[in-house]
Amino acid sequence: MRGGFRVVALAMAVLLAGCAGRSDLPGQPMRRTSGPPWPAPRDGLAQIQAAGLEPSRLDDTTNQRRFSLTLTVDGAAVPLVPYIGMDRPRALQGPAHTHDDSGVVWLEGRGADQVTLGQFFTLWGVRFDQQCLGASCGTIAVRADGATVSEPVTLRLATVQERLDVTATSR
Repeated sequence: MRGGFRVVALAMAVLLAGCAGRSDLPGQPMRRTSGPPWPAPRDGLAQIQAAGLEPSRLDDTTNQRRFSLTLTVDGAAVPLVPYIGMDRPRALQGPAHTHDDSGVVWLEGRGADQVTLGQFFTLWGVRFDQQCLGASCGTIAVRADGATVSEPVTLRLATVQERLDVTATSR
């Protein structure tokens, strides 16, 4: 009985140590094809890397600018969530990120002037292409400062002065 307890205790210690160690390793990026709500990914670094962007420290405010993003999916408003594009445990941020649920997207750090709307949704871990946003596939309409955007995926966010509106409607 006593030896069995030691084996179980040792197995639990190995499992717990393995889990603790894994939080420091980059994980697999997520790409949700579900409907909202979409929380911020737990492993922000994996998303930053999947987007092909360079992380910087959380306190890096170089190249700073911001704009408001409104998102509507199948007629319902979808709020932006805090910490999209951030990896708080590692104190890193992507060049596009959110601080809270106010709808403001921040562009800061290395590469902030090159981030596209497609990369922002990769940071969020949500499928975004010419026809789909998450589970909503059909029509994607994007307006930047009131003007229609013909190629939303490649829209450089630094070109948005004040407001970006994204609307997805299922067929």
